[in-house]
Formats: sequence, C-alpha cells, structure tokens
Amino acid sequence: MFHVEPSTLARLSAGEHFTLTGDEGFHAATVQRLEVGEQVMLADGLGRLVHGHVVESPAKDQLVIRIVAITEAPPPAPRLIVVQAIPKGDRAELAVEMLTEVGVDVIVPWAASRCVAVWRGEKIERGVEKWKATARESAKQARRPRTPQLSALATTDDVVRLIRNTAPAWVLHEDGDARLSSVPVPPNGDIVLVVGPEGGVAPQELQAFAAAGAEVVRLGPSVLRTSTAGAVAAGIVLSRTTRWA
Repeated sequence: MFHVEPSTLARLSAGEHFTLTGDEGFHAATVQRLEVGEQVMLADGLGRLVHGHVVESPAKDQLVIRIVAITEAPPPAPRLIVVQAIPKGDRAELAVEMLTEVGVDVIVPWAASRCVAVWRGEKIERGVEKWKATARESAKQARRPRTPQLSALATTDDVVRLIRNTAPAWVLHEDGDARLSSVPVPPNGDIVLVVGPEGGVAPQELQAFAAAGAEVVRLGPSVLRTSTAGAVAAGIVLSRTTRWA
C-alpha cells in the first residue's frame, strides 16, 4: 500500500493511468522493485482506496499504475481512542506502531505525572510530528485504509474532559477490580482506553479519571510495559467487536 494526498486521490477514476512519484514512487519502483502486472493499492489515509496494477516503471522514482477500481472503507464502529502516556526512548515509536497495526483510530499522547520522557517547548511539536509519521508508515505496512489520528499533547485535565464526553472509558491498572476482557463493549460510538506510564498512573490521576466516569480495569496476572499494554488492550477490545469478525 502507498499513500497519496486525499486531494489527488479524489480526482482519480477507474480506467485512468496514474503516475506515483516522489518518496512513494521511489519506494515502489526502486525499493520494492514492483514489476509490470503486479497489483498496487493506493490509500489517502481517510478511507479511500484505489486498486490497480503496474503498467510501466519509467524512472527510479516513478511507477505508472492503471486504475481498476476505487472503494471506500466504512467508518470504524466502534471507534477506539487510546490515551498513551509518553514512553521513554524508542519505546514511544514501538507503542505507536503497535497501536496502529492493531487498529486504534485515535492516539492521544499524554503527559502523565510519572512519565520519564517530558515534552517541553519545541519538543512538543517534534514529538507529535514523529508520532504522526510513525502512524502513517505503520498504517501502510498494516494495509489500513485509515491512518490513526494523532491529537495534540494532552494534559491530565484534557484526559479528564475526554473521559467526561466519552463512554465507556477504561483506565488500565493492575489494581482494577474488573478484567478488561469481561466488561461490555458497545457496538458503536467511541471507546477510550487510558494507558499509564512505566511508573504507573498516579493516585490523584486515578481519582480524577474515576470521578469523570472512567472504570479502572486490569489486563491479566502480569504487568506489561506502557509500550505494549495499549496494543494488548486494544486487541482485547477489538476482538469483541464486529471489526474483527
């Protein structure tokens, strides 16, 4: 799968020829070495998919594709939002990769009080942009028609407001009374999952989230890292919806 700007993809129709250029064209023609006749799929990250096959590779960064069909992926139902406390180092990219591959729809970077990694000043914008790029590349690898949305960096107050406006909302914590695998999953609407940092969700944060309407739940007998807990939890939730049927 290769990503093309939505405005460009919107103008295409079946039977036309389209030349894939730039970084995506280079990756298709030179890195993957796609040959004439091979099938290709283009996506705009918003649900539109263009299906075609290669008819020519005129340059190292160009691939000519004959469009066979155009489809639209339906909006996800339910929509899964993961509030991810910022992991340290390369584990941040790992978390975003796994959340994207599993099928999360919105990723909210959260500046939890116990986060080791701290984004301040220009680092905030750089961090969000890096997460966006990681989500975009992971969506292509996973052949997802929709790229996850990346929100701005959220404070704990921002997460509280999100929880108040969304039901259900679940906070992962080892002391949760209920198992995530046992709570009812709605067929539509939005679901919020909150994943704490390596040091855990602070007591005052747990209290604020519970007061806003969130339920504290646990995954299982083992304690997972923040970079993997979100993907595991998302898989548990999505496996109980028609999205994975």
